[in-house]
Amino acid sequence: MFNRKTALFLAALLVSATSFAADVKTLLKQADEFRLNLESARVDTEVRVFKGETLDKTRLYSVFIKPERRSLVVFRSAVERGQKMLMLGDDFWLVMPSSARPLRITPMQKLLGDASTGDVATLTWSGDYDGKIVGEEKVGDIVCYKLDIVGQRKGVSYPRIVLYVAKNGSFPVKAELYVASDKLAKMAEFKLGNVDGRKLVTTMTLTDHLQKDRRTEVHYLSRSAKTLSDEYYNPAFLVRAEIDN
Repeated sequence: MFNRKTALFLAALLVSATSFAADVKTLLKQADEFRLNLESARVDTEVRVFKGETLDKTRLYSVFIKPERRSLVVFRSAVERGQKMLMLGDDFWLVMPSSARPLRITPMQKLLGDASTGDVATLTWSGDYDGKIVGEEKVGDIVCYKLDIVGQRKGVSYPRIVLYVAKNGSFPVKAELYVASDKLAKMAEFKLGNVDGRKLVTTMTLTDHLQKDRRTEVHYLSRSAKTLSDEYYNPAFLVRAEIDN
């Protein structure tokens, strides 16, 4: 029979579940602050690709980020100069200097090595993922919350991520990145450094679990407040646009 005690018990469960879900969202937002702490920004990035322990290639990118899931990647290295990659929500385009039309691509298509377009262009989790805390686990000497989170839109690079966030400080420590088949594709590890008086992620190291002896380091060289005008986030305009700043 449904009585007052049953009602109170169910209400307590509902409150507990709501609080638990809110904790995940809070943790994701706090972890995001260590990757990108500006709404509109320019992030200069160096990507280093290793085969075994040997440095194979180095490339430079400038990433311009605006609200509403808009990112523009400008290729800075001499061998790639003139190329641009645009992300608008779930849609990605690659602009080549020799082409009059932007090319549709997927978030998982490579820029270089193990770093996909999504790895370089997307620096937040809280707007795209939700899930649950599945326990606590030590990563090295850091006690972490273990989050199992699932993408809430089709354009995410990884449909599922197991994310380890420091219990003391809420900074990201590592992440297991899964593809659509739920196979582990990459392991990401995050290194923090002191940037203008605050702790931020300075390096993300991606270890490929599908190709052996492959490792890519994404170094965040600088972050600065920067707002490009909206026309630069139009694929047709990008074909003829120059971005030198």
